[in-house]
Amino acid sequence: MRSFLLAFLVVSVFTGCGDPKNIPSAQELVDRTIEVAGGDLYEQSEFRFKFRDMVYVLERENGEKIMKRIKQTDSGQLTDVRNGDKFNRVFEGKSIQVSDSMANVYSNSINSVHYFAYLPYGLNDAAVNKELIGKKLIRNREYYKVKVTFEQQGGGEDFEDIYIYWIDKETFKPSYLAYEFHVDGGGMRFREAYNERFVNGIRIVDYRNFKPRGTADIMEIDDLFEKGQLELLSDIKLEAVEVSRDNYN
Repeated sequence: MRSFLLAFLVVSVFTGCGDPKNIPSAQELVDRTIEVAGGDLYEQSEFRFKFRDMVYVLERENGEKIMKRIKQTDSGQLTDVRNGDKFNRVFEGKSIQVSDSMANVYSNSINSVHYFAYLPYGLNDAAVNKELIGKKLIRNREYYKVKVTFEQQGGGEDFEDIYIYWIDKETFKPSYLAYEFHVDGGGMRFREAYNERFVNGIRIVDYRNFKPRGTADIMEIDDLFEKGQLELLSDIKLEAVEVSRDNYN
């Protein structure tokens, strides 16, 4: 009897009403949060924005996504282009030879900036695994806590990274995210979304970027945030954001 009562209480706390049927699946949560953030408009749109001292562009050509990073130097315009698995560096209209190792570094850097800019779009990619691991109260608001991992096949070089998303129970917007990475010595980051705006139907946010002051468990990093035990590293600001669908109307 005591075991039964304990199980009932656990379910009651998780669902808020004691009915397991009210628990959305991780897939349902991701579908809803993508829809709230723009839904099908992502696949119909091209993007342009400034991040720090570079301009990033996402174009679509013959069904393929072409990601660009453009920097204006004292001697001219430098453009890095990622098209699928291909990378090309162009300076003032002329291709520049880049070693395979550096091409890989540049390509991953471009992909990373674009990936974060369009979240939660991308969480339904084939290599993404999603798991609802509970609920969490942060600053008096309740969030669904979703863990994201990646298959090795199609998950990129960082397939071992772990992400956590906190999706607002009422708005279905991802207000916080955290990730554990393994490159460059590894580490963890916790991001708090702010400055939400919708640009031509697409949700755009900036982030306050934190890290733990010492060792931490990615599953408990939300507790460290609540206790003020994270160190603010930087602001992730997207400026001059443009979303265009001229070619798709």
